[in-house]
Formats: sequence, C-alpha cells, structure tokens
Amino acid sequence: MATASSTTKLAEDLTVSAIGFGAGALAVYGDVDDAEALATLNRCLDLGVTFIDTANIYGGGDNERLIAKLLADRRDEVTLATKFGMAGNYPADRAAGRWAVRGDAAYVRQCIDESLARLQTDVVDLYYMHRRDLTVPIEETVGAMAELVRAGKVRHLGLSEVTADELRAAVAVHPIAAVQSEWSIWSRDVERQVVPAAAELGVGFVPYSPLGRGFLTGTIRSAADLSSPSDFRHTMPRFADGALEANLAVVDVVRSVAEEQGATPAQVALAWLRYRAEALGVASVPIPGTRRASRVEENLGSLSVTLTPAQLTALDAAGATVAGNRADDMTAVSAGRE
Repeated sequence: MATASSTTKLAEDLTVSAIGFGAGALAVYGDVDDAEALATLNRCLDLGVTFIDTANIYGGGDNERLIAKLLADRRDEVTLATKFGMAGNYPADRAAGRWAVRGDAAYVRQCIDESLARLQTDVVDLYYMHRRDLTVPIEETVGAMAELVRAGKVRHLGLSEVTADELRAAVAVHPIAAVQSEWSIWSRDVERQVVPAAAELGVGFVPYSPLGRGFLTGTIRSAADLSSPSDFRHTMPRFADGALEANLAVVDVVRSVAEEQGATPAQVALAWLRYRAEALGVASVPIPGTRRASRVEENLGSLSVTLTPAQLTALDAAGATVAGNRADDMTAVSAGRE
C-alpha cells in the first residue's frame, strides 16, 4: 500500500513524491500571508511532498518569489516545476478579460530567464508550456523549450492543457515528461483522448485541481464560502448561481463514501484519482494546493485509502452529473479543442 513516502516515476530520470503541491493555491484564491504560505511549503517538504508546482504568472511573479525563499535553504529537496505562456497577472488579468497567450520562441527564452531570476535558482526541473498559443505551431514552441534543456536551464519539458494530437506533435520534437491538465471526479474530459495518449506515449500526467478547486472537500456550500471577492472561482461556471447548488449532489456522494471509509472527502477524491490513473495505465501525480499546512498531511492520507468497487462506481456516477463547464473559455483547455 502507498505511504506518505511513496514516489512515482513520471518519466525517465523524473521520480517525484506521489502527491505534489500546487502552489498556485497560495496566489489565486485571494490574499494569503507570506509567512503562513512559507510555513505550508516547508511543511510539505517535512512530510515528503517534494514536487512543488508554480507558474510565472501566479500573483504576477510573486508566487515564484515566495518559492525562492523555500529554495534558499532547501533547493536540493525540491523537484521544481514552473510554467510560461500566459502573459500577465493571474488571476487578476484573467478575471478582467485581459487574456494573452504567447508561445513564440523569443517569449520562451525570455520567460525562463525571468523565472530563474525570481526563483533564484540555476535550473528548473520541469518546465511547462502553460497554455497553447494557437497562432504558433506547437513544434516551434517545443523546439524553443528543447533549446533550454540543451542550455542547462531546464531538465524536463511539460505541456499543460494540450490535446492528444498536440501532445503527439510535441513528442516528435522532444521528449515530454508530463502533461498537466485539470482532472478530478468532476472534471473527466481528459480521459477521452489526452490520458490515453499520454499512457501510449509513456508521458506522465499531473492533475491540477484534483479536489475540484476545493469544492469536492465539502467546505464550499455556497458562493459566500469562497475565500474573498478576489477569489478566481467567482468567475467559473461551476461556481455560478444554480450550478453550484446543483453540484452539491456530487459532494454529497463523496462525503458519503468518506464516512464509509472513515476518511475525509479530500482523501476520497484523491484516492479515486489514483484508481482512475491506474485503470488507464498512466503514471500520475496530483498537485492539490492548500493554504494550510494541516491539509498537506490530510492529502497524504489519501495514499492509504482503499476504495471498494461499489464506491468507485458511485463516485463515477456522481461525476457524470456535474453542471457547468470547467472553464469559462473552453478553447483555453484541451476539451475545447478536441
């Protein structure tokens, strides 16, 4: 049985903790105290969660600057992932409709140097294209990323929210270690084409928002429960009036299974994802994010949850009833381009 010290091999020479940490949660769901955020990041490493994921736009670069404080003393303990491709400050610019994506070679080279400076490190372990620039051939973008590997600035390449065809085109240019996309009980569109393609090509999968942006934990029962007016979830279709209330039925099933298991809803949601990845034959490492150190330990507890066939069936059925798209602009995610 998996334990908190378990690891997963995403790709050749890339073995990471079986659960990672999505540091974007420290930036996109409202204000957070830097001292508290740093304490949470340190607690991750203390507990064996060494796969830390960020992006250049989270908080306009502030998230990378925060992680630099962690790396200052503990760089050797961290498998560091960051991203480029979405221009601006996320989520503020995104919520205001200032949406820009760039994948040209010059921008790739510019972004890695800026990220390395903010992170105060010489190399990024896993460098993702955050979103696809539809005006630039993916071969150009990945070719520029491959140059960063040869230059020693990046160790492995990743892609976020790409289609199966886009993934195949990228792999033809340079090995891809991981695809990152939203995947959870209530976001399963990637299972149609992207996950099978990753499994076929030997590419790892990194599910972001594996807890449904916190919704599957049962802590959000209405819009009033979102952390602040700047919380990005206010802009998302599944959290809109009507959809949110309808989707509580999904949470109720997760909660029921959790009660049967003597576990928490978050642990059940993460365990379900582990079972799905195994069933589909893909190496997968989810990156739940949280502001509180106690939640990191709770998430790790999912590795010891053993779901029954009946529970898996119930969770699968619940996920099929979700109201609302997972993004307001579906062209920005793989499902909108399949």
